[in-house]
Order: sequence, then C-alpha cells, then structure tokens
Amino acid sequence: MAKQLLLVRHGKSDWGNINLSDFDRPLNKRGKENAPEMAERLLKRGFKIDLMVSSPAKRAKSTAKYFAEAYNIDHIQFEESIYEANTTALLRVVNQLNNGADHVVMFGHNPGFTDFANELCEADIYNIPTAGMVLISFPFESWQMVSKGTGEMVFFDYPKSSDEI
Repeated sequence: MAKQLLLVRHGKSDWGNINLSDFDRPLNKRGKENAPEMAERLLKRGFKIDLMVSSPAKRAKSTAKYFAEAYNIDHIQFEESIYEANTTALLRVVNQLNNGADHVVMFGHNPGFTDFANELCEADIYNIPTAGMVLISFPFESWQMVSKGTGEMVFFDYPKSSDEI
C-alpha cells in the first residue's frame, strides 16, 4: 500500500521564561488552542494514523499528545534525532519507519520540516507555520524507498488557513 507522511510542526511555544532551554519550552496559550484544532481538522478529513513519531522537545511532545488524544492513540514514539534535524536526518528517520505503518504522523520543528516537505515533493512552501501540517503521499510499499522528489503533496493546512474543511 502507498505510504503517507504527515509532517506537523509543533504549536506556538512560550518564550516567557528566559531560564528554560529551547528543548524545554512549553506551548503557549495559542499553541494549546491550535494543536487540538488542527487534530480535529485532520479527523474531519478522515485521515487514519498508524504511527506517531515525535521530537522529544516539550512543545513537539505536547502537540503530539493533543493529536493522540483526538485519535485515542496511547503510544507516541519519540525520536531524538528529529530535534534540530536537517533534511538528511529527517529522511534517515523516515527511511527507518516500520513498513507495517502506512499512515505516519511526524511532529517536529522548523526550518527542518519546511525544508523537508519541499525536498520530498517540491511543494514550494515558504514556511510551515506553528501547528501547520503537510500531507505527502508516496507510491511505495517501503519507507526505505522515500527520497528527494518522490512524494506528492496532498494538502498543506495551518491554523490561519482559509483552506480548512
């Protein structure tokens, strides 16, 4: 079966505490509102999730938990290499995904996610906003086959988008 990868950028983070490391920044009020809203939009689209993979950074983890809650999923796989990843590191994560999972949602960060989306499907996205998501479809049965230019963008949605369902 064809593979589908949904890239979800974490929700808006809180910069209020200057003593927190970048890794430990939580979601702010808007991030806590946008993440469940985007999860609901995804449900309305009828998207099925087989596997959730997330950066372990607090804001990505929190965003993933909102999606897991909306989908009644009790397991999120945390992958250290997604944090501060470039396109090469992100492709390595995707190429190592379990082939039993056809619909994978990955939660992470910019600029890596925007660059990665553009590289996979030549999407020409300037910026994936916080809580934004890009669905990319691949004509393969194996995640190992995914490489530059092999995907096709299905949709690009974000909180302030007029494209919502």
